[in-house]
Amino acid sequence: MGIDLKANDALDLWRGAIVESVRRDAPDLSARQMALLLTVYLTPPPHTVRGLAVTLAVSKPAITRALDRLGQLGMVRRKIDDTDRRSVLVQRTVKGSVFLREFADIVIAAAATSP
Repeated sequence: MGIDLKANDALDLWRGAIVESVRRDAPDLSARQMALLLTVYLTPPPHTVRGLAVTLAVSKPAITRALDRLGQLGMVRRKIDDTDRRSVLVQRTVKGSVFLREFADIVIAAAATSP
């Protein structure tokens, strides 16, 4: 499924989606928080702090800070792994699912109005 976009068109599409998301009464996520949230929701679980750090090629403390914020917002939750009590699993939530579904709708609408 390739989409043929020029650089300015791609940036304008992203701008349109971001502007609309800012206008809504929704959390304002950093790029790292959004990348982390999308990774948790779009890739198969289980997700651990260590695994997410490797996947995103960022430090574990950076993942922890992003998870702290996403947890405060109710978009993910942490749970001790019952099979390895040293490991913390990162799980999806209904609130996170709803947020991303609405963000997907924003992106689709931005693509529909993009030149």
